[in-house]
Amino acid sequence: MTTDPATAPDDPGADAGPPRAVLIAAVALAVVTIGVALAIAANREGPPAPVALPSTSAPHADDPACRALDRALPQRLGTYRRAPLAQPAPHGAAAWRADPRGEPVVLRCGLDRPAGFVVGSPIQVVDRVQWFETAAGEQSAGPGLPTTDAAAFTWYTVDRPVYVALTLPPDSGPTPIQEISDVIDRAVAAVPIDPGRPD
Repeated sequence: MTTDPATAPDDPGADAGPPRAVLIAAVALAVVTIGVALAIAANREGPPAPVALPSTSAPHADDPACRALDRALPQRLGTYRRAPLAQPAPHGAAAWRADPRGEPVVLRCGLDRPAGFVVGSPIQVVDRVQWFETAAGEQSAGPGLPTTDAAAFTWYTVDRPVYVALTLPPDSGPTPIQEISDVIDRAVAAVPIDPGRPD
């Protein structure tokens, strides 16, 4: 008895599952998906560590100008994210970190006039805000810097009703001071500068 090949029963193993190429593609896709998820998880930064700020004289930290500035401060300054302050946190202070344990950008509002800011001191204008710059170690009445980096520097606003200090790590670039200047200009009205008298 001959059987017609067209009506012959199929090979029982021929249709037992999806084609081999589909299985290989599915496994490859799963491996790639898991790899991407692991890479994202490994590169995801945790929350910034709290920034410990030493106490320093900030007699005007509770003034209306500092309160207005505090309400206007952003959560990000370029690649820097707002970081919590270690308690007890000083009034009028804020910090941002680019990575969870990196050197922070620190803002202090309501400080006394910096000792080095006298008649004839050079000032720089950044987005309509006038700043006086000091090196981190130069300012004896400085903002209580949390940095161990001697190359850090501090800028003070000198044309607002309160002095605002902004301490920047050396690799911070211009973005933090530009963005803070814009916030200060919108939140705090400008006033004439009032430098001290030179010794």
